[in-house]
Amino acid sequence: MTSANIQLHQESLSIDHEALGTIFTTVDNLLIIQDLDGVCMGLVKDPLTRVIALEYVQATQAFEGHFYVLTNGEHIGERGINGIIERAFDDRDLPKQKGYYLPGLAAGGVQWQDRYGNVSHPGVSDAELDFLHAVPQRIKEQLQTFFRQHDHGLSQEEQEIVLESSVLDNVASPTANLNTVYEMLQTHSNTSLYGVLQADIHKLMNNLLTEATEKGLDNSFFLHLAPNLGRDEQGKEIIQPSQGNASGTTDFQFMLRGAVKEAGVIALLNHYYFLRTGKYPLGRDFNARQAPKDQRELVQLVKDNFNQDHLPILIGVGDTVSSQVGIEKGQEIVRRGGSDRNFLQLIQDLGKELNKPNIVVYIDSSGGEVKNRIPVKLEEVNGKLQVSESPTDLNDPLILNVVFPGGHREYTEFYQQCDRASSIKKDNQLP
Repeated sequence: MTSANIQLHQESLSIDHEALGTIFTTVDNLLIIQDLDGVCMGLVKDPLTRVIALEYVQATQAFEGHFYVLTNGEHIGERGINGIIERAFDDRDLPKQKGYYLPGLAAGGVQWQDRYGNVSHPGVSDAELDFLHAVPQRIKEQLQTFFRQHDHGLSQEEQEIVLESSVLDNVASPTANLNTVYEMLQTHSNTSLYGVLQADIHKLMNNLLTEATEKGLDNSFFLHLAPNLGRDEQGKEIIQPSQGNASGTTDFQFMLRGAVKEAGVIALLNHYYFLRTGKYPLGRDFNARQAPKDQRELVQLVKDNFNQDHLPILIGVGDTVSSQVGIEKGQEIVRRGGSDRNFLQLIQDLGKELNKPNIVVYIDSSGGEVKNRIPVKLEEVNGKLQVSESPTDLNDPLILNVVFPGGHREYTEFYQQCDRASSIKKDNQLP
């Protein structure tokens, strides 16, 4: 690496993709952990319409053993990434035959998959999966009740479209995705009702948490909100209310406790370290649900159990980071959130604590159909383009080292240009 490449982790809002590409293609001990929606696929109101570039999927194979996904979505099911990949190929058997599935953790960290599509749910009980199986029907019933009780203006056909697109029957993370209903209410000049629906779904999810406790699953689940305004003093995510043309929180995900991306980072690091050295620092059966909740404790877990000489350079790639500055009781309050924030922050913190040049990469997904993202803005200074605005605030502890203002298309094209296979000698590749 050149000195410029080595210093990339010290940059803020850099658009030097060439320097990042050098790291991608020449660093042997490298672990890339990336989100999916908004990163390698465009954000859409209806998850069933997502598409992924075939060329990008093929390009990831050159990073075998160094590339893993970490998403709150799922690998399997009607809306899973596997189906999207299969639809990208003319022969839908090819992904399994050739190993084109994207390896890594889904459902926030509790659904593991290798590149051949072999899926498991480490640390998850049958009772928990059974409870999750019933959640989509409850979401559907709540939406139907909303339609009966309010003068929303939606036709019967529109209501059916909403039910089809909004109830995500994921195996390990059933979700209410309200993007489509928000857009339809907006079309009928009825967006004030969206706040009512937000409250209804939020209440339903909290009721489900109570029901789980009554069934003896008192420490099994939590509610993930996207986007959100960070966490309150009890550790619960704060809903982002709808305001004006901003829908606020649209995704209400009923998730397994411990299924948080920062814990997934540790599970992936444990797996990668085994591939590299033949040893699991945290044990063969370690999973994300066993990881501590506190960010500082996660860093300490790595410091205490991993030989730092063998730790890789970590590159975290995400698109969901937010920061809102407001006034409450005469005091300036900053609410920092986003479903990728904590895992990116952990990667940054691990780099600082362990003296590793870890890099945080941000993909601008504001150009998609989901209107909750602050766009990255560029300006020309002395004949050179640089980032002038981003979704972080001036005092934000999270530093976005590298930014892709062109969104997922720019990032996936960048990936296709990174020919790692020809840059790293075969005898240095992981088995």
